[in-house]
Amino acid sequence: MSTPHRVVCQAVPDLPAASWTNAWRVGNEVVMSGMTGHPATREATLAGQPLGAYAQTLVVLHKLEALVQAAGGHRHNILKTVVYLTDIGDKDEVGRARRDFFGAHFPCSTLVEVRALVFAELKVEIDAWARLDVDLREAQTMPSIQVVMAPGN
Repeated sequence: MSTPHRVVCQAVPDLPAASWTNAWRVGNEVVMSGMTGHPATREATLAGQPLGAYAQTLVVLHKLEALVQAAGGHRHNILKTVVYLTDIGDKDEVGRARRDFFGAHFPCSTLVEVRALVFAELKVEIDAWARLDVDLREAQTMPSIQVVMAPGN
């Protein structure tokens, strides 16, 4: 059995009164809680320059990267994300931010629309899983296999 280790990250510290942990490392796996652009989003909103979905997504992806780095890895160890949007119409901006951040090496992803996030100015929240022994830049495409579905499936 692997011993879990709390990931301590100066750039994304656990909040003292929080009832969650930002990230755990168990063996080569890193599991990260949902991250948002807060407090940058709050500061920008108060300054009269709210951050759009593209900018918020980049802030969040950099937080996830900082957590993976604190666990001993890098952005291309991220294998799966779940993206929560308050407006599904922002999906193209989120996709553009993901392309700019990950380049040609995308993790698996789920995208869902939610009614609201914890603060009104938030548009995007992302949680993620990473494996430190996997680098998506080294991924290979599997040969195509023809699958025949039975009628009614």
